[in-house]
Amino acid sequence: MIEPRRNVSRREFLVRTRRTALGVAAGVCLAPSGAASSTHAQEKIGLALIGAGGRGGMLALDFIARGDCTVRYVCDVDTRKSEARARAIAEKQGSEPKIVGDFRRALDDRTVDAVIVATPDHWHAPATVWACRAGKDVYVEKPLCHNPWEGRQMIAAAAKHRRVVQVGFQNRSSQCMVEARRYLAEGKLGRINFCRIYNQKGWPNFPPQPDTEPPSGFDWDMFNGPAPAAAYNPNYVRQWHHFWRYSSGDIINDAIHQIDLARWLLQLEHPRRCYSTGRRFEPGAAETPDVQVAVWEFPSMIVSFELTLYTPYMLKIAPNIRDSLTEFPYWPQCATRIEIYGTEGVMYVGRHGGGWQVFGRPKREQPVVLAQGNGGFPDPEHKQNFVECVRSRQTPNASLREGHLSTLWAHYATMSLRLEGTPLRIDAETEQVDSSDAMKFFRREYRQPWVLEPESEEKPA
Repeated sequence: MIEPRRNVSRREFLVRTRRTALGVAAGVCLAPSGAASSTHAQEKIGLALIGAGGRGGMLALDFIARGDCTVRYVCDVDTRKSEARARAIAEKQGSEPKIVGDFRRALDDRTVDAVIVATPDHWHAPATVWACRAGKDVYVEKPLCHNPWEGRQMIAAAAKHRRVVQVGFQNRSSQCMVEARRYLAEGKLGRINFCRIYNQKGWPNFPPQPDTEPPSGFDWDMFNGPAPAAAYNPNYVRQWHHFWRYSSGDIINDAIHQIDLARWLLQLEHPRRCYSTGRRFEPGAAETPDVQVAVWEFPSMIVSFELTLYTPYMLKIAPNIRDSLTEFPYWPQCATRIEIYGTEGVMYVGRHGGGWQVFGRPKREQPVVLAQGNGGFPDPEHKQNFVECVRSRQTPNASLREGHLSTLWAHYATMSLRLEGTPLRIDAETEQVDSSDAMKFFRREYRQPWVLEPESEEKPA
């Protein structure tokens, strides 16, 4: 591949060539779902994959399939995983990516334009901030970060270094959901004072396991990263979602999609109060709850959240529903639904291609559908939006600020839950809460040498 001349930076080259193709245009016209931009081979966006697990691998292969991106690095703490992923990528794109354990080596390479961050949650913020400081754009998976302070630092880093960062909230790139948002904004559902968000599935607890030595080729120190020092434990690697040191359970692992979608549809930002309660009822090693209820209060609306992980009869939206323009989920047992109650009807919303329907008062106990919309899982559109914004420098659909606000809702609920249901009053300007005990969870202590230094002049909470 012919690289651009080095007296013009690779970033400047990408932007200039895209501007030439667009002419003096005032905006970006997105190509059809999955379509690649009309660029030449030398203009391909160079990517580094950080986190070579299942989701990271899917993202990398999908970006390659577009035709305008190439993966130059595969970075993972597990060499077996990164080697297998690199082979799959090489077969797909026709060239072998470099394999590194420490992703910071990839950040030093000027041929890397952007990174894909698909690590466990506790690495999202450090990887994103360090990438921004190295002049790379970022596609970071949900949730945005491990704690509220990290989200603020990510926003500051992207702004200071003028980076494009797209958060993996794909629903924001769905034309179907744009239409649902417009329906609500135009007042067709009437006055709205209540919304329910659900996250219900079967995810059983797991037994404790003894500490042991990490397997060969696995960098345990870097996997643990900024979390408190600990011996290697297989549960920490396989079930990290359910340990406070790495995450906050399924409210932030999976339900964050519904939380972000509901917040975006309703055009809400900071709640003024939050309360949450829950616990882990099934015995085992997990620390996070398998039942959780949260309530966020706004001046003219109440939003509630309900989580259950012992309910395998609740159904996540199947691929045939996602891809259909005529079928909808069976709403009473849709595991990831949102219910929005207006004075003129109730709107049911399903994430990731589930579509939306508005029901009025039934006639003869039969449903009356007032409006509806559907469409496929908008993952290709979300990647398309990121690529277009890398070239145009526009703000992506799921910007850092938007991702931060949605993740804050989950953080506030977690803070309340960990204090056995303590109600929290929130200052929208500082994003802090009125409980000194809760503020202990606003920022973590970082383990050397994996310290996230403040990007802004903001004093630590």
